[in-house]
Amino acid sequence: MMRLNDATPAQWDALRKQAPAIEKQKTGLEAWMKAAHDEDADLWEDEEEDMVGAPKHYNSGNIECIDAIEESMSSHAFKGYLKGNCMKYLWRYDYKGKQVEDLQKAGWYLRKLTAMVTEENS
Repeated sequence: MMRLNDATPAQWDALRKQAPAIEKQKTGLEAWMKAAHDEDADLWEDEEEDMVGAPKHYNSGNIECIDAIEESMSSHAFKGYLKGNCMKYLWRYDYKGKQVEDLQKAGWYLRKLTAMVTEENS
């Protein structure tokens, strides 16, 4: 039996074609942002890469890394992951030479955590 981590990108792509992912229903701000991004996709191509909200190195095929991580964890574990990343970027922002970017990344994870907790408590 093949281990999950041993699958090649070509095998993942073939599997995605056989069994496409079921997209989560986006609500509120997420739905609006996705719709706005999809409509203006051609405008985004010439812009500089968004190293905070959508770095290219975290996207492979049809799924972003953060979405794969979320699907692999329980809600409780994923909230811990988000909290840990907030702490990581706040801890190191003054030492890597990219202070603003690291603070923006901490904010990104905090907003995602806040949205998740808000949705769970509504």
